[in-house]
Amino acid sequence: QVQLVESGGGLVQVGGSLRLSCVASGTIFSINTMGWYRQAPGKQRELVADITSGGRTNYADSVKGRFTISRDNAKNTVYLQMNSLKPEDTAVYYCKADVPNRYGTSRFYWGQGTQVTVSS
Repeated sequence: QVQLVESGGGLVQVGGSLRLSCVASGTIFSINTMGWYRQAPGKQRELVADITSGGRTNYADSVKGRFTISRDNAKNTVYLQMNSLKPEDTAVYYCKADVPNRYGTSRFYWGQGTQVTVSS
């Protein structure tokens, strides 16, 4: 079993910054893609950014140039540096990880979410 625990959310003013962290623990041989998603009230969960084990990144258009995703494979941790925050970035942010078992079969795991609120 694998657990993902996010941290770093909070309340910030427009233009401010936050750094989210997500640590994976449990029976882990390796982790493929790790990513951040968000869900605002009344909206569907959407991809914010993800990163492969080799470091290739992908961003939603709405956060390009403002957010940076990174990971530390030795610590099974993924980060999301969020700068120039806007009110529309307000959402619950979830971490997702693609974790293969010893047989090579992958399963997706989700964290419990961390609230990010950007006030104007």
